[in-house]
Amino acid sequence: MKLYNLKDHNEQVSFSQAVKQGLGSQQGLFFPLELPEFELTDIDAMLEMDFVSRSSKILSAYIGDEIAPHQLAERVKTAFAFPAPVAKVSEDISCLELFHGPTLAFKDFGGRFMAQMLSYVSGADEKITILTATSGDTGAAVAHAFYGMENVRVVILYPQGKISPLQEKLFCTLGGNIETIAIDGDFDACQALVKQAFDDEELKKAIGLNSANSINISRLLAQICYYFEAVAQLPQEKRNQLVVSVPSGNFGDLTAGLLAKSLGLPIKRFIAATNANDTVPRFLEGGSWTPNATVATLSNAMDVSQPNNWPRVEELFRRKTWRLTDLAYGAVSDETTQSTMRELAEIGYISEPHAAIAYRLLRDQLQEGEFGLFLGTAHPAKFKESVEEILGQTLPLPQALADRADLPLLSHTMQADFAPLRAFLLKA
Repeated sequence: MKLYNLKDHNEQVSFSQAVKQGLGSQQGLFFPLELPEFELTDIDAMLEMDFVSRSSKILSAYIGDEIAPHQLAERVKTAFAFPAPVAKVSEDISCLELFHGPTLAFKDFGGRFMAQMLSYVSGADEKITILTATSGDTGAAVAHAFYGMENVRVVILYPQGKISPLQEKLFCTLGGNIETIAIDGDFDACQALVKQAFDDEELKKAIGLNSANSINISRLLAQICYYFEAVAQLPQEKRNQLVVSVPSGNFGDLTAGLLAKSLGLPIKRFIAATNANDTVPRFLEGGSWTPNATVATLSNAMDVSQPNNWPRVEELFRRKTWRLTDLAYGAVSDETTQSTMRELAEIGYISEPHAAIAYRLLRDQLQEGEFGLFLGTAHPAKFKESVEEILGQTLPLPQALADRADLPLLSHTMQADFAPLRAFLLKA
């Protein structure tokens, strides 16, 4: 598998290199040189397979002969050791629940697959530092995926006071090879620090720097697989008129869904659902890319005003000669998010803010004869305080959260300044 740098098409790397490197020169994202497509008969046959077998076939289409199929299948089996069920919400709308993994969020799929790939492509004595920024769920997924791995140091930056207390407990209580830093700033400030680190060639070489954000191609490819798993659970008559609404922050999930469509998965259209951080909806509406300052919302994992994966979306549309005007979109306020959560509870489905945004836009935009699917990206209990306050009911804590709820936080605190971060990274 060859990938090219979106900012320098002459820089081409193997899958193994892309996994280890994370970003290309000029902070460019890697993108597949070949865009595989399955025949319709292949798609039908794949939808009859089990999750792991199908996912291995999808990933092999991109990775090629760099990893032998039986070895890839073993790694996929280890990574995807939990289900992604489709839950009925109403007659014409269901939720793809992606929160049944160890950290109760969709990022378990990408984080665990990346950990498997990195351990496969790295030398036994190769020391690696994973540096990543999180707006909530990435941190936990990456921390748990790499926890206890030899020769891997994980440093996670997150915006102080801007993620839920239980989100924080999930990854800031592990210790060992997992180090967490609360940054005095928003998620974009954390992300900017990560990018500065990747621009520092001396630092990169000194500590074997890598990133586990959705910018890493292995995470992105893993996310393609659960779109196929969703369609596989739908009856045949609902597959041909499928509309998928994706709660979007850094836009990795939407990119993966579009790659699934590019492979031949029958998805009629996508809805890019955001909160008040609506750079993409405003761009699609008026054609001008004008990010505003990031604002804090109930759906904190989507509090991103400069989404990293958007260049990949544009590149895919260009390569496939799709029209960006065919991508549906919308932005939902906190007030509407709350009323939507109450509406969902009234029809018997408990949701958290991110999924509620995706549901709201899907409900509003779904046309007669279509079937809607929205992504449930995190367990409601990860946002226990806000969900309980909005719905006026108590949520039981899943075991994964209960086990960590009373543990002390082990985080460092730091200003949004590269110099102290660099010094921290260099200390052995």
